[in-house]
Amino acid sequence: MKKIICKREYDTETATLVKKFTVGSIGDTDGYEETLYQTPGGLYFLYVNGGEASPYKAENIKSISKAKAEEWLAAH
Repeated sequence: MKKIICKREYDTETATLVKKFTVGSIGDTDGYEETLYQTPGGLYFLYVNGGEASPYKAENIKSISKAKAEEWLAAH
Protein backbone atom coordinates (compact mmCIF):
# COMPACT_ATOMS: atom_id res chain seq x y z
CA MET A 1 0.00 0.00 0.00
CA LYS A 2 1.18 3.51 -0.74
CA LYS A 3 -0.02 6.79 0.78
CA ILE A 4 1.11 10.42 0.56
CA ILE A 5 1.00 12.28 3.90
CA CYS A 6 2.17 15.88 4.08
CA LYS A 7 3.91 15.54 0.70
CA ARG A 8 5.87 12.47 1.89
CA GLU A 9 5.42 9.03 0.39
CA TYR A 10 4.90 6.02 2.66
CA ASP A 11 5.03 2.74 0.73
CA THR A 12 4.97 -0.76 2.22
CA GLU A 13 6.70 -2.09 -0.92
CA THR A 14 9.85 0.05 -0.54
CA ALA A 15 10.02 0.43 3.26
CA THR A 16 11.68 -1.98 5.69
CA LEU A 17 9.35 -4.03 7.88
CA VAL A 18 10.42 -3.52 11.50
CA LYS A 19 7.78 -5.54 13.40
CA LYS A 20 4.27 -6.89 12.92
CA PHE A 21 1.66 -7.27 15.68
CA THR A 22 -1.51 -9.30 15.11
CA VAL A 23 -4.64 -9.71 17.23
CA GLY A 24 -6.90 -12.62 16.30
CA SER A 25 -6.67 -14.43 13.00
CA ILE A 26 -7.69 -13.86 9.39
CA GLY A 27 -11.46 -13.59 9.15
CA ASP A 28 -12.03 -12.47 12.76
CA THR A 29 -14.36 -9.46 12.71
CA ASP A 30 -12.56 -8.00 15.73
CA GLY A 31 -9.06 -9.06 14.66
CA TYR A 32 -6.48 -6.60 13.35
CA GLU A 33 -2.84 -6.13 12.48
CA GLU A 34 -0.40 -3.29 13.01
CA THR A 35 2.89 -3.34 11.10
CA LEU A 36 5.70 -0.89 11.80
CA TYR A 37 7.80 0.16 8.80
CA GLN A 38 10.78 2.46 8.28
CA THR A 39 11.17 4.30 4.98
CA PRO A 40 14.52 4.47 3.15
CA GLY A 41 14.69 8.10 4.38
CA GLY A 42 14.37 7.03 8.03
CA LEU A 43 10.70 7.93 8.63
CA TYR A 44 8.39 5.57 10.49
CA PHE A 45 4.82 4.56 9.78
CA LEU A 46 2.22 2.01 10.84
CA TYR A 47 0.26 0.01 8.31
CA VAL A 48 -3.02 -1.02 9.95
CA ASN A 49 -5.86 -3.26 8.81
CA GLY A 50 -8.65 -5.18 10.51
CA GLY A 51 -12.12 -6.64 10.58
CA GLU A 52 -15.41 -4.78 10.81
CA ALA A 53 -15.49 -4.81 14.64
CA SER A 54 -11.80 -3.91 15.08
CA PRO A 55 -10.20 -0.52 15.69
CA TYR A 56 -9.09 -0.57 12.02
CA LYS A 57 -12.06 -1.27 9.77
CA ALA A 58 -10.05 -0.55 6.62
CA GLU A 59 -6.39 -0.65 5.69
CA ASN A 60 -4.55 2.60 6.31
CA ILE A 61 -1.10 4.09 6.80
CA LYS A 62 -0.35 6.39 9.74
CA SER A 63 2.91 8.31 9.95
CA ILE A 64 4.50 8.33 13.41
CA SER A 65 7.55 9.92 15.00
CA LYS A 66 10.66 7.98 15.97
CA ALA A 67 9.69 8.39 19.64
CA LYS A 68 6.21 6.96 18.97
CA ALA A 69 7.77 4.09 17.00
CA GLU A 70 10.01 3.30 19.98
CA GLU A 71 6.98 3.41 22.32
CA TRP A 72 5.06 1.10 19.97
CA LEU A 73 7.98 -1.35 19.86
CA ALA A 74 8.26 -1.37 23.66
CA ALA A 75 4.54 -2.08 24.00
CA HIS A 76 4.53 -4.90 21.45
